[in-house]
Amino acid sequence: MQLTQLIELYTQDQRVNSTYPDSQRQLLPHLIRHISQVEGGEGAIVYSQLTETTADAAIDEQIAWFTAHGQSFEWKAYDYDRPPDLVARLAARGFMIEESEAVMVLDLAHIPASLLQPPTQHVQQITTPAALGSVRAIEEAVWGGGFRWLEEYLTSALQNYPSQMSIYVAAVGNVPASAAWIYYPTDSRFASLWGGSTLEAYRSQGLYTALLAVRAQEARSRNVEYLTVDASPMSRPILEKFGFVKLAETFPCKWDVAQ
Repeated sequence: MQLTQLIELYTQDQRVNSTYPDSQRQLLPHLIRHISQVEGGEGAIVYSQLTETTADAAIDEQIAWFTAHGQSFEWKAYDYDRPPDLVARLAARGFMIEESEAVMVLDLAHIPASLLQPPTQHVQQITTPAALGSVRAIEEAVWGGGFRWLEEYLTSALQNYPSQMSIYVAAVGNVPASAAWIYYPTDSRFASLWGGSTLEAYRSQGLYTALLAVRAQEARSRNVEYLTVDASPMSRPILEKFGFVKLAETFPCKWDVAQ
């Protein structure tokens, strides 16, 4: 499949038709809005196709709507969205623009043999909320700050839609050292990879690759066609080594309702 065709497929599957168990999807004339159904959760604009003449009014309408409903939200903009200066317009209206990430995709029909080998590291699937403390501890150690929200989110996933989320931890000896998970949207040709965080003392030991392989193998067994991940500059070279290609650059644009 050509890159342009893959971008079109991704846009339709992962943005236009996207659904999330903990949010309500609203289809508006030129954008798609997701409203969090979790107390304290954030909403999202996952797709928009605006013009230079309609963009400012659309942005103001979403700010007003989410503010009236007391909910912060993220407008996830892509480098192929219109108008081309969408991110600059969002910034001008007070959105905090976080570091961009590369949207990477792997066609599982062409998965490299190295990802089909059984991992030599100890990888365990987390199936009960009681075991999620190790995931939270890894994320807090790697990124700083509190990740209670993540533990609560993954707890909800395991309790309410366990078939759509698989969570893994890789250990070195008795130490949980790396964590990652994979999400399977309903009626989708894609599965999305998340996490992949490793404690600094245990990096360069193949843990990231082991978690990638385990999730890729599971996705193939479930007849998923593509893996997708929003990659940081640190993980992008590793993913490219395994055949992931860059589809786009994405910009998380955050609106804090308390600002």
